[in-house]
Amino acid sequence: MFVDERIYTLHAGKVPTFLKLYEEEGMAVQTRILGKMVGYYFTDVGPLNQIVHMWGYESLDDRFERRKALQAAPEWQAYAAKMRPLVAHVENKILVPAPFFQAP
Repeated sequence: MFVDERIYTLHAGKVPTFLKLYEEEGMAVQTRILGKMVGYYFTDVGPLNQIVHMWGYESLDDRFERRKALQAAPEWQAYAAKMRPLVAHVENKILVPAPFFQAP
């Protein structure tokens, strides 16, 4: 399994707004299309105003196809139009499991 880690740095004070919007409008479509949510967090110590979420994929092709479907979904596009102004910076990493790690 590959993990796609995404870190959104929000404008100061926007974490509660982002989380409420995501829960009400983004989460259902994202989990339906992307599938395996590994984790969804916000920072409390360290760099603040960050949302960190991770998604599991069987392969990079699986990730590509699912992300393409997400971007094409009208309900995701409507959510993203409201979400983007809250975000100052986005980071994205593909994490590969160590040979000895067995995902739960």
